[in-house]
Amino acid sequence: MPADRPYVFLDVDGVLIPLAARATSRSPSPHRAAHLDSIGNPLLARVDPEDGRRLLALDCQLVWATTWIDEANEVVAPLLGLPELPVVAWPDSDDEPPRGMHWKTPFLTSWAAGHAFVWLDDEITDLDRHWVSAHHPGKALLHRVDPHLGLTDAELSTVGQWLAA
Repeated sequence: MPADRPYVFLDVDGVLIPLAARATSRSPSPHRAAHLDSIGNPLLARVDPEDGRRLLALDCQLVWATTWIDEANEVVAPLLGLPELPVVAWPDSDDEPPRGMHWKTPFLTSWAAGHAFVWLDDEITDLDRHWVSAHHPGKALLHRVDPHLGLTDAELSTVGQWLAA
């Protein structure tokens, strides 16, 4: 994977696992249903396997940026058909970001180290965007996903267009 491709930082809860159940016309395959039952987290049934295909179609380097940490690769990636992805290891720190800013913002900006990135999360605010704009020399798209809907085709289209620009 070329090192110059932008990162796409992926959150799980509210992005790949929406708060509301997704409307779908098909029921899960028996294999998927058995796998979900073995995991024991009923919210994982809200993961849309098509999200994995759509994410892999983006011209980027996918990176887990979630409190699921390594479990994102162990549990979520197989449901999406994703390979093992790099995982942002969050620091053990009691440092508080400025009021209204997401705690992930400074660390993801540092992790990107000037590299272009997209961050998909359901808790991004304008304060995060302003902070990244002031502290990150590369291109960045901080895209807030509606946590009730999760990742949509329209959002992935927006990300794809940004990556292509």
